[in-house]
Amino acid sequence: MKRLTIISLASLFSMSALFAQQGVTQCGTPTGQPKFPLGAYQELPDPTTPSEKEWAAVTTTQVSWGTTDTRYAKHRLPSLKNQKSISLKGWRGERVNAQAVVWTGAELKDLNFSFSDFKDKKGNILPKEALTAGFVRYVMTDELNKDGRGACGHRKSVDFDSLLVADPIDSNLKSMALPARTVQPIWVQCWIPQSAAPGTYKGELLVNDGSRLLQRLNLEINVSSRELPQPSEWAFHLDLWQSPYAVARYYQVPLWSQEHLDAMRPLMKMLANAGQKIITATLMHKPWNGQTEDYFDTMVTWMKRADGTWAFDYTIFDRWVEFMMSVGIDKQINCYSMVPWELSFQYYDQATNSLKAVKTAPGEQAYEEMWVAMLASFSKHLKEKGWFDICTIAMDERPMEVMQKTLKVIRKADPDFKVSLAGNYHAEIEPDLYDYCIVIGQNYPEDVRIRRKAENKRTTYYTCCTEAHPNTFTFSDPAEAAWMSFYSSKKHLDGYLRWAYNSWPLEPLLDSRFRTWAAGDTYLVYPGARSCIRFERLIEGVQAHEKINILRQEFEKKGNKAGLKKIEKMLAPFNLGDMPEIPAAVTVNRANQILNSF
Repeated sequence: MKRLTIISLASLFSMSALFAQQGVTQCGTPTGQPKFPLGAYQELPDPTTPSEKEWAAVTTTQVSWGTTDTRYAKHRLPSLKNQKSISLKGWRGERVNAQAVVWTGAELKDLNFSFSDFKDKKGNILPKEALTAGFVRYVMTDELNKDGRGACGHRKSVDFDSLLVADPIDSNLKSMALPARTVQPIWVQCWIPQSAAPGTYKGELLVNDGSRLLQRLNLEINVSSRELPQPSEWAFHLDLWQSPYAVARYYQVPLWSQEHLDAMRPLMKMLANAGQKIITATLMHKPWNGQTEDYFDTMVTWMKRADGTWAFDYTIFDRWVEFMMSVGIDKQINCYSMVPWELSFQYYDQATNSLKAVKTAPGEQAYEEMWVAMLASFSKHLKEKGWFDICTIAMDERPMEVMQKTLKVIRKADPDFKVSLAGNYHAEIEPDLYDYCIVIGQNYPEDVRIRRKAENKRTTYYTCCTEAHPNTFTFSDPAEAAWMSFYSSKKHLDGYLRWAYNSWPLEPLLDSRFRTWAAGDTYLVYPGARSCIRFERLIEGVQAHEKINILRQEFEKKGNKAGLKKIEKMLAPFNLGDMPEIPAAVTVNRANQILNSF
């Protein structure tokens, strides 16, 4: 009896240890697997069960081309005609996407895929590395606020519908078992080489169960003679805020170690390949008051010496900037924030050998003394590193009066500092801002926009949790991510800002919900350097903006008024307020057809 008791207790302790190692999502849902998976993982159970009546007619495995405009539900029979052929068009240097869909009434043991050669009539071949594919995985999501007007504010899982939605693209997974009555999308991409000969390339996507061929899907890629530059050369001013802190937590590596940098490299290379221009840096502790799962810490060590003077250490700041530049993101450094959400500034006090915080605000003497000292030191350091001209002192969503007081402090420290702001439009401070990003529903006066362009200033817009449409939540219409950049083209703006590239919730691969904003608001890519439907469609839009920019310049140079008029007519339907009555996909697809006709 004692032996059995000991065995039972040992088992209990073992199970407890195992449970302790299991992940828990932001909503408190146990994942049933070790926390923070990077390789293979199991999706959360689908709250929706398949309809026996619907699936009864599916006696054989079906494979068809779908559309990139749809997130195919995991257990709902897709409304697809059995489409075996599809044609894509793109410029040389452009990424084009397609989505295949597999659904089956019986279990598949080893679903996998491969590509044939892609050749044109002249025998030219697209290189193998130009074509990639990945299984589209499913992540838990929620919905807009009940009024349908946005998705801001504290969220309780019980107040919102929860469902599995297609979003992550798992290029690391080469084969998978597919249970009966299940849908499995496959995301296909061709990054057309700039060196590719123009023409029509034909090939196949082969979908298999083990060695058994399930279907050949024909894919035709029409390559234009026009050329898109490398992403590093795109004019589009893309600003997706990075979080190194989320990576350190999820990958379980020491912050700022070599292991940390190695973990970030594939993620940030993906961002560079999307045309990212800006490095997100922080000058102080918790500039946004810890609003994400992993709060942002200072990259600069502040020290108040025993004699009352200030000293600053830039070791971490330099490491981060140099790392980001090494992956190709090197056009601008935005340094946050002189006006944090909570006006409390942390520093090391030499006299007491302790961390202290001072509460002060723009307009107060303590604030000015502290920040003038910091910015004067920072200016000197940046000039020594050769970074001063690409650096901005950055703030977000601060009142105009506060910004005016802050600008005086910046100019006192160094009048040549560039300043950036993401927030409301204020004519009073606009001339002082090098990089100005306003809310999507606002407009720059036309004369201001033209003048800013002539002054080589950056003029952009942003979306956040406030906008119901367009947006990039995990439940958003995929085409809305592409719609964003067409809209910036219509408004003749330089680009687009979204506040979080990778501020992951607890278990981002499994559950995209967060306690404060709608699911997916805090991140656009997944651990393991996994892309997703939202991110790929966002890149599609950025590429469209770049193509439009190239065509406008060409037509203006050649005096092609008809071409310019055609572009403006193409962009006219991109109107805020039309969605969701007019789906983003309708507007985007029409525009892409016209854009690819030039």
